[in-house]
Amino acid sequence: MLCLAEGEGRSAVYLATLCHDKTAVDQSEVGLAKARRLADAHGVDIATMTADLGGYNIAAGAWAGIIATFAHLSPEVRRRIHRSVVAGLQPGGVFILEAYTPAQLAFGTGGPKAPERLMTLASLREELSGLEFQIARELERDVTEGTGHTGRGAVVQILGRRL
Repeated sequence: MLCLAEGEGRSAVYLATLCHDKTAVDQSEVGLAKARRLADAHGVDIATMTADLGGYNIAAGAWAGIIATFAHLSPEVRRRIHRSVVAGLQPGGVFILEAYTPAQLAFGTGGPKAPERLMTLASLREELSGLEFQIARELERDVTEGTGHTGRGAVVQILGRRL
């Protein structure tokens, strides 16, 4: 399982507790050091890689699963990474994404302030062409992701499978 823009490692560590092989990629070595400490505290192993997603290449057909939670990239980097995600999945592989939508700006409970870094279901359907969407929705939900990201949030959620 590949975890993109993994930050402090909560997703990767959770997956490790379920016995999934996992690789956490993030541009912050500080965040990944926290991820390794979190993994140690839970008695699991995770692989980490420090990389800027702007130049990161996902090997074609290499992954059974890829996750991107709150990975708010510039539009050009996001489109390139999403094409790479689709190509990087094995047949039957899944991609899980959750991100803030432009409606999040009205909540002020976290996420980027730059509207172009926020995602819509319509843009994701286009960017992730090649996936069969099993979940594809925009909704409001309570988000509890630390002091900077807590409260009501407007999110888009995707579960897509490569055919």
